[in-house]
Amino acid sequence: MRIAEVCERYGISHDTLRYYERIGLIPPVNRSESGVRDYNELDIRRVEFIKCMRSAGLPIEALIEYVGLVQQGDQTIEARKEILKEQRALLAVRMAEMQKTLDLLDYKINVYENAILESEKKLLATEVELLPEIPGGRG
Repeated sequence: MRIAEVCERYGISHDTLRYYERIGLIPPVNRSESGVRDYNELDIRRVEFIKCMRSAGLPIEALIEYVGLVQQGDQTIEARKEILKEQRALLAVRMAEMQKTLDLLDYKINVYENAILESEKKLLATEVELLPEIPGGRG
């Protein structure tokens, strides 16, 4: 898959993909005879993993450390797991903070919606009071 296709699929720029390659998050990508990057399935899975982790807020440094450990082999499995557990804990804290913010926003929106409803009820009551009585209109 060409770089443009990968960029489009994952919503990242060419520069970002090249940067990931340059800093070692993605190993050097094979190139076609004309020199165009040709991402294979493993490269694409790595891009997907990095995109997911970055979207969750993981820092580049943690990803570089993690990928470096992956490249060192199975003797680093425990260290890799610890990085993931640490990042998971940090993400859980951020998510809890975001949930508090979401709850506050929902509360404030509800306050305004209730204020609008009350205002509309008052307006309707005022309009009803101002309407003249129609003779023979009500039973």
